[in-house]
Amino acid sequence: MMEKMKKKLLVIAGPTGVGKTELSIEIAKKLNAEIISADSMQIYKYMDIGSGKISEEEMSQVPHHMIDVVLPSDEFSVSDFKDGGFKALEDIIALDKIPMIVGGTGLYINALTCNMNFSETDRDENYRLELQKLVDENGNESLHEMLKDIDPISFKEIHANNVKRVIRALEVYKKTGKPFSSYNSGSDFYNSEYDIHFFVLTMDRDKLYENINKRVDMMMEKGLLEECIKLKERGYNSNMQSIQGIGYKEVFFYLEGKISIIEAVEMIKQGSRNYAKRQLTWFRRDPRAVFLDKDTCTLKEIVSKIIDDIS
Repeated sequence: MMEKMKKKLLVIAGPTGVGKTELSIEIAKKLNAEIISADSMQIYKYMDIGSGKISEEEMSQVPHHMIDVVLPSDEFSVSDFKDGGFKALEDIIALDKIPMIVGGTGLYINALTCNMNFSETDRDENYRLELQKLVDENGNESLHEMLKDIDPISFKEIHANNVKRVIRALEVYKKTGKPFSSYNSGSDFYNSEYDIHFFVLTMDRDKLYENINKRVDMMMEKGLLEECIKLKERGYNSNMQSIQGIGYKEVFFYLEGKISIIEAVEMIKQGSRNYAKRQLTWFRRDPRAVFLDKDTCTLKEIVSKIIDDIS
């Protein structure tokens, strides 16, 4: 397919706390675009404050997709996101609008913009149960260490707390003898049927960390603790994939009497800062990414640059 015939696809990525939401809504209104959220926590219903989910007012300004699609008790994979995300992409294009992928979950963004094969290996339920038992008995780190020799790339890229993805990486290796990371490589990995315009927001690291700390304080003021209490009352627990997310796991530790609320807040801040660092490392490896520094450009200038590029 000729490049000029490809449908345009805009990606706005960046670390947590950098200000993607405000920018994306401003651009979407100007381009008559619709937004596909690439956030691994915003897919869950009832988990609004801790995931930094957009408000109903913001949602009313621009249609959003892949938000509130599953219950916190549901299992949800990158493959599931790919299926739902591609349907949203095609629905938006059918309306003669520009689809915008906005978020900080790099794997979700790649699922829609790269050649990633998620179907080559089937699930091995017995092995999964065996690995989950190991986690329950010895903790996340022990499982994560199993990746170190067989797939050092995945060992570095997948956080120990992302138990589901660590299990998947080990499962793929057991069934195929090939590292999980090898499925995301090759000369055609970045080839896409879409004309992709990929932007990453950045800012001074100290300012970003300050934003993150303030953001966590604001989440607590908005009622993150009360949100977690309601989740617990609904029967959701810390063993679920959803509750492993930063912000929820720490408050659940508090609700389970393991730490104080002050310790929980500090853990959320530290975890969020560490996550932001990993996000930036991920996006810096992407050859398509155009970095826009919020310290040297105003919001208006960034909006103008992106619109000029995609128009």
